[in-house]
Amino acid sequence: MKPFENISLSEYTYDLPDDRIAVFPVEDRAESLLLVCEKEGNILHDHFRNLSQYLDEGDHLVFNNSRVIPARLIFAKHTGSKIEIFCLAPVDPEEYDQSLHSGDGCVWECMVGNLKRFTGRVLQLDVHMNGHVIQLQAEKLNQTGNLAEIRFTWHHPDGVVTFAEILSAIGKTPLPPYIKREPDEKDRERYQTIYSKKDGSVAAPTAGLHFTDKVLEELNRKNIAFHEVTLHVGAGTFQPIKADTLQKHAMHAEFIQVSREFISHMALVNHPVVAVGTTSVRTLESLYWMGVKVLEQGMLTAEKLKLDQWEAYELRQDASIRDAFHSLGKWLDHHGMTELFSSTRLMIVPGYRFKMVKTLITNFHQPGSTLLLLVAAFIGNSWKNAYRYALDQGFRFLSYGDSSILFSRPD
Repeated sequence: MKPFENISLSEYTYDLPDDRIAVFPVEDRAESLLLVCEKEGNILHDHFRNLSQYLDEGDHLVFNNSRVIPARLIFAKHTGSKIEIFCLAPVDPEEYDQSLHSGDGCVWECMVGNLKRFTGRVLQLDVHMNGHVIQLQAEKLNQTGNLAEIRFTWHHPDGVVTFAEILSAIGKTPLPPYIKREPDEKDRERYQTIYSKKDGSVAAPTAGLHFTDKVLEELNRKNIAFHEVTLHVGAGTFQPIKADTLQKHAMHAEFIQVSREFISHMALVNHPVVAVGTTSVRTLESLYWMGVKVLEQGMLTAEKLKLDQWEAYELRQDASIRDAFHSLGKWLDHHGMTELFSSTRLMIVPGYRFKMVKTLITNFHQPGSTLLLLVAAFIGNSWKNAYRYALDQGFRFLSYGDSSILFSRPD
């Protein structure tokens, strides 16, 4: 029997009052509360500014450096009705950089609000940039439910303007649906980690929102090593589990980009690390399993390297971190690549055995979500005590909420 086959979803929910959902961030990122859940299940209460006290000298921290793009575009028809186009990902997700830096056109999978009013094939929007007016056109190609493939085209009369620059000029910050307010200018900076680099996420890797330069400096003084991966967070991260069983839930795919150098580092580290956020966990664990696939199957194609939802539960479980990452590095060398571009649908649920992560820094997640299942897989039933403690002690929940540091339970 696979671990997920006897999981009752009703056990992974809790009552979250609306007034416990953080609508705005705290003024100082590092003044967020920090819940500490120790290996033995003991729970402590602190502030994020003191994070370094709970990590060991020589630890390795892995951050997700993906940057949130202002992905919400508002088009107005001549009738006055508004149509919102929420850019989710390029139709070819392996071309994130090319699409965002295109100078004349690109095709994205989008969520379209008020789709029934998108009756013509093309919408137009005037974009005022650098003293010029650029006409952005959105053409609907295909449609499934409220999702559509949209071709964006534009022309700048005096040079090249990229799609990323257009989004920056007119796009709105894609706050999650449970933050029931319109984004303001402050969200452009606060719904972003201070170390974000690579555009592509439509939801923030929120565990990193609490870090400040001072916190990073204190970690560095403790001889804690920093590593970066990129996993572009999709809107699917907010998708609730609506199926009556886990087997019927389709896990969303997220897109990974890591350097050959990082893979070499992990092979040398050869022991579990500290993950900043569930996205870093999924990236690290997925990379391990990709390496295991290469160990088992040899120099498979890029398409077959991608990790499916339950695949990790069926692969061999005894490969070392060193062997898995060494094999993944050899795969990159074989294909003449200095960076790995791939995707994962890995779903981590209770019963999963973590290979890469010993400590997790993360926010508090929605009831009945895949992220809460991941937390439950990491610390067992201690998640119930931790969340009850957080609710009793006035912690703030979800994206703009407070933080926790969780130490994996012994088997």
